[in-house]
Amino acid sequence: MFLRRDMEKLEEKILSPRAALSSRTRGRLRPEDPCPVRTEFQRDRDRIIHSKAFRRLKHKTQVFVAPEGDHYRTRLTHTLEVSQISRTIARALRLNEDLTEAIALGHDLGHTPFGHSGEEALNEVTPHGFKHNEQSLRVVDLLEGGRGLNLTWEVRDGILNHTGPHLPQTLEGQIVRYADRIAYINHDIDDALRAGILKLEDLPQDCLRVLGFTHRERINTMVLDMIKSSWDKDHIAMSPEVQEAADRLREFLFQRVYLDSPAKAEEGKAKNMLKQLYYYYLEHPQLLPPELAPNDPLPRRVCDYIAGMTDRFALNQYIKLFVPTGYPCE
Repeated sequence: MFLRRDMEKLEEKILSPRAALSSRTRGRLRPEDPCPVRTEFQRDRDRIIHSKAFRRLKHKTQVFVAPEGDHYRTRLTHTLEVSQISRTIARALRLNEDLTEAIALGHDLGHTPFGHSGEEALNEVTPHGFKHNEQSLRVVDLLEGGRGLNLTWEVRDGILNHTGPHLPQTLEGQIVRYADRIAYINHDIDDALRAGILKLEDLPQDCLRVLGFTHRERINTMVLDMIKSSWDKDHIAMSPEVQEAADRLREFLFQRVYLDSPAKAEEGKAKNMLKQLYYYYLEHPQLLPPELAPNDPLPRRVCDYIAGMTDRFALNQYIKLFVPTGYPCE
């Protein structure tokens, strides 16, 4: 039984010459024997899905801190939407869908509790700074399970460079970088409309005329445009018209939702809470889990611990450490 070899041959036969082939991966940090059934990128996808860091995403904020409703996005549902969009584009372009899926599922594993406000809090207090994409790579390289997941170079490159100044070196990674933005622009509009922070008529109408007036239409426009604009090219791109409309819609969200809206009213409290937790654990390192990279400097270990928390775990720890409780009396 050598299903992996059959799939590797199938990749060579049907995928684009520009696709990253699992049989030609640049390898892992620690060499491993191949799986008889799954390709290397399929193994990476499975390792990410089965990780504790992936499961914790269901209780981490996307944009709305502690939302009351059941339908607001979390970091996990955002990740799944990025994965779906990425896979659609990769399949259409005859690129490696397994690699694209693995990168998408792993791209936010290092994100903090309370979304980007948590990221800002840790970046402000830690001497080494904090960026969630770098932390995601640290999770898969070192923190998960005490030894990391030992993923392939291609997946690690896509995770690290899904945001920031450098592009992923594979087209599959570039797809995820675009799909991340497509997903959050559209689902954050959807959540803001649901919360009553925005009305449809508030959105830039010229952008909607290009992209579409519904959630479904906008995603469809962006995805189809990316496929058309990237077909048989050595890079992933959108057309200038669609790119400009998407960029302007993103700028609008920063002005009306991300930086100044009722949805952000609790973020200052969340940032202060994480900072207080950070300083507390610096003073009480004996409370840190022993498996947290014990040879690393204390500030690094404290940062790892807090970044790995879910919203509710961070809140419970804060209450436990800082909120007085009544003394039980007979």
